[in-house]
Amino acid sequence: KARQWGHERLLFRVIVLGDAAVGKSSLLRCFTDRPGGGPGGTAMPGPTVGVEFYSRTILMPPTGKAKLQLWDTAGQERFRSITKSFYRSAAGVLLVFDLTNRASFEHVPEWYHEAAGDRLPAFVLVGHKCDLVDERAVSAEEAGHLAATLGMAFVETSAHSNLNVELAFQTLAGGIQQALGQGILAPHQGCDGIRLIPNQSHCQPLAWRKPRKRCQC
Repeated sequence: KARQWGHERLLFRVIVLGDAAVGKSSLLRCFTDRPGGGPGGTAMPGPTVGVEFYSRTILMPPTGKAKLQLWDTAGQERFRSITKSFYRSAAGVLLVFDLTNRASFEHVPEWYHEAAGDRLPAFVLVGHKCDLVDERAVSAEEAGHLAATLGMAFVETSAHSNLNVELAFQTLAGGIQQALGQGILAPHQGCDGIRLIPNQSHCQPLAWRKPRKRCQC
């Protein structure tokens, strides 16, 4: 039986994947630093080394909230063994390619199959840098067809213009929430990709709380 989680406060672990230099860090910084804001003139971030972390709490209909714990991964091959270790504990995957770089689009199925494994998290395909119209190398129709083939939504974004950045992350959070309601994903304590965040007003007094085991991830 499906359970409604709309009134709970949840934590969703999200991993952002894709080739190097497709703009994963720019998207994350736009989403966490300029929520709902206009275009920004922030400097281009340098290459990610290993994994970097961001977070932001968003509203989830009808009345709940979700804290997104966002993992920014390095796209370079030499860091692949590090980033792979994070796949199994993610509830959602933002799969990013550069609309001006056809090779990054052609690598999407490889990233997808690598991240899906035997436990399928929620996915959203993101075509980034849509503001660079004259340099575009992948059509919206082609990218949309690939997304449909892989069973995921497709969103075109621009961190430079702050276009659809909010939509991409909200769409992924909605996909996680839907999988949660269908029982495909379930919240667990410890290192898994979805956790319930305790309501502080209902916590036991400090002296009566049981000690928690430390997460070994």
